[in-house]
Amino acid sequence: QRVELAAQRLREMGLNVIIPATAYRADGYLAGADGHRAAELMSAFERDDVQAVFPGTGGYGSMRILDALDFAKIRQHPKVFVGFSDITALHIAIHQRTGLVTFHSPNPIWGLGSDTNLSPLSAHWFWRAIHRNAYRPPHGRPAEGYLISATLPTTNLAQLSGDSRQLDCGAHPPITLVGGRARGELTGGNLSLVAATMGTPYEIDTMGKLLFLEDVGEAPYRVDRMLQTLQLAGKLKQAAGIVLGQFTRRDDEPLDQYTTTMEEVLTGHCKGLGIPVVMNFPVGHDPCNITLPVGIPAELDADGLTIRLLACPTR
Repeated sequence: QRVELAAQRLREMGLNVIIPATAYRADGYLAGADGHRAAELMSAFERDDVQAVFPGTGGYGSMRILDALDFAKIRQHPKVFVGFSDITALHIAIHQRTGLVTFHSPNPIWGLGSDTNLSPLSAHWFWRAIHRNAYRPPHGRPAEGYLISATLPTTNLAQLSGDSRQLDCGAHPPITLVGGRARGELTGGNLSLVAATMGTPYEIDTMGKLLFLEDVGEAPYRVDRMLQTLQLAGKLKQAAGIVLGQFTRRDDEPLDQYTTTMEEVLTGHCKGLGIPVVMNFPVGHDPCNITLPVGIPAELDADGLTIRLLACPTR
């Protein structure tokens, strides 16, 4: 039902939707054997009649197919590629191996195909990111980027999205952890997947980049361990700036005086880096999941809680 609802919404935006016959196949906890899934992804990229690829959901299994992908062919057939969570592995690998921009965004099952997991904020920034028509400037000037705000006024949002529902980004509103501005390419995604790339041929490159991180269902000590991995590898201090997204479905209420909260873990790892840091930015497993293009040069204004894209992501 969620896939069908997502397809309906995409069609309403003028897109032709193809749902493969194997979309609902299962192989244990995977959506098919590794070879089959890799072949289907390559087929989607190589088809001339396909302009965008929408993995159904995250879950688990993307890292298992990385070695089976032909990145040279993907580079030759650029597509809009979307998704988040487990899809982080594909975002990092595709961008670093091909130079293509991909879109960390809601996916069909968790977001586009759900009435509860797609807020007006998410919908607005998703369509703003992937639709080429949104970038056509007046008077024939080159297409440019745009400003992403975590605090877009509800009245403006309703006008832009046609949705009058109140804007609600949950119990953890965005805050400035360390002020300042920084420029660099956007990279990152789900913390568990980012940490899992360490020591592999697809290890994330954060040098001079704006690193964004989010996660779901992880206890503070597990987030601490993954951030410590990135810390020891130099990945945090190499970044130009950090955007900490939503860390949701967590049990971080102190059970006693020895418990450390999620906010304390995030602050402890990121506040002393000497770079701009924003916390609780609306990115991740939350109805407010702003689309961020991986590989686009951008400027983070930590004081203003904004990210300005410095180029058109669908160029």
